Amino acid sequence: MTATLPTRTTTLTGRHIRLEPLVPSHTADLFAAGGGDEDVWRWTRHRTPRTEEEMGAIVARHLAEESLVPFAVVHRDTGRAVGVSCYAAASAEGEQVEIGGTWYGRAHWGSAVNPECKLLMLTHAFEELGMGRVVWKTDHLNERSRRAVARLGAVEEGTFRRHVRRPDGTWRDSVWFSMLRDEWPAAKSRLEQRI
Repeated sequence: MTATLPTRTTTLTGRHIRLEPLVPSHTADLFAAGGGDEDVWRWTRHRTPRTEEEMGAIVARHLAEESLVPFAVVHRDTGRAVGVSCYAAASAEGEQVEIGGTWYGRAHWGSAVNPECKLLMLTHAFEELGMGRVVWKTDHLNERSRRAVARLGAVEEGTFRRHVRRPDGTWRDSVWFSMLRDEWPAAKSRLEQRI
């Protein structure tokens, strides 16, 4: 099977959420969901947006990065965007893609939003795009994210020291996780049970 790259025209629909291509018109919803909340933005590569215009600038940066395929995470009950998740660094030849840039408004932490988002993205990556490996990179200090990725069934591979500069100028170590195609069926079953 030859892998194909994700596109910015894909919409993925689940029971609770829909992942749709991120566009500037999502800005107001995204600001309402997580703008101004330091805890939402603490581990991202962006400073906490204090205004809708600052959120718009973050959306614009996502759209300008050619290596990103950013999705707005839309809660189906309300029709409002409650967060963002992205594919990045996709390689058809290497049959791998990264999932990252993920954040959700605090009201959706611990809900079905993240498990269903990852179920949709992993299903698309492994079963439709033909990827053989999906990668995550987390800040070594972000325990919540590290636990969430491990709960998906991903394997911790190691730590890249002094890997990425944080918005405050300090350096983070990045903990890498991966999931392989043959690990996906068991992980998929666990995710489906969580939703």
